[in-house]
Amino acid sequence: MQGKVVVITGASRGIGAAAARAFAAEGARVALLARDAAAIAALAGEIGPEAMALGCDVADWGQVQGAVAQVMARFGRIDVLVNNAGVLEPIARLAEADPADWGRVQDINLKGVFHGMKAVIPAMRAQGGGTIITVSSGAAVRPLEGWSAYCASKAGALMLTQAAHLEEGPHGIRVLGLSPGTVATEMQRKIRASGINPVSQIAWEDHIPPEWPARALVWMCGPAADGWLGRDVSLRDEGVRRAVGLIP
Repeated sequence: MQGKVVVITGASRGIGAAAARAFAAEGARVALLARDAAAIAALAGEIGPEAMALGCDVADWGQVQGAVAQVMARFGRIDVLVNNAGVLEPIARLAEADPADWGRVQDINLKGVFHGMKAVIPAMRAQGGGTIITVSSGAAVRPLEGWSAYCASKAGALMLTQAAHLEEGPHGIRVLGLSPGTVATEMQRKIRASGINPVSQIAWEDHIPPEWPARALVWMCGPAADGWLGRDVSLRDEGVRRAVGLIP
């Protein structure tokens, strides 16, 4: 990753922040995108001069397009996009879900992924390739009570990964997803508090640390992950954990 340029959405905390540190540790230049401008500015300051922070709501195409233009103006290329920004709430059964809240999940988790892909593809095509990774979920293929908005958005994002691989693979762009399993982040605290569906019953100590998916994202940028192009890498798979170096 030495000298490569990596754009990470939802970089203010959790997997996104851990990924920013992991890519920077491997020598990458990182662009941190999130709505919490203060948090990503602090993280960029921690990482150093090879990091830039850009306040951005991925649900807004104009903001994403503008942020990517700023990355290109500073670094001149984009080698990796990590579509990590995502929300879970509302945790509500279909009959009780607020339509505006339900739609907002699609704006961020689904349209936000599309916005990121659309914004970086021209630059990646022009330079002869790149990697686009979307942080997926087991919820993309498994319905869970109270999570209709999240499950539908993640299923859609997985289809975007498949479609982008089909269309952009011939242009040298690698497209794949990471299904990390349950990760010890603030989202899991909200899930626990909801008490809805089996995921809320998982003990905190059974969640993996955010540094694990961060390391997996770095690994996925190399040829060892080429067998997963167009689909999700599952971090629940012990073989994947071993390949990434998370377990012996």
